Amino acid sequence: MDVVSGKWKSLILWELEDHGVRRYAELKRGLPGVSDKVLAQQLREMEADGLLVREVFAEVPPRVEYSLTAHGSALNAALESLGDWGRDRIERIGAARVG
Repeated sequence: MDVVSGKWKSLILWELEDHGVRRYAELKRGLPGVSDKVLAQQLREMEADGLLVREVFAEVPPRVEYSLTAHGSALNAALESLGDWGRDRIERIGAARVG
């Protein structure tokens, strides 16, 4: 579960799933409240875990883009299913308490 531990990794996964390829500044804008240090650390860990690809282009100024791997997309789908399960459970618990 370290692969998705912390507040930001699942949000990074969803941001990349929704937008495809993103540059660092675009990711930061899409994740209000994340610090540069934390975002950089999370991206490095996710790259090491095989969830995303970091592509560096030999341009001036340098351009770096992030995108999901097949493994990252599969994890995102699994997390979405888990979220659906959680929402269903909350609705059932809420209905049981009211009824």
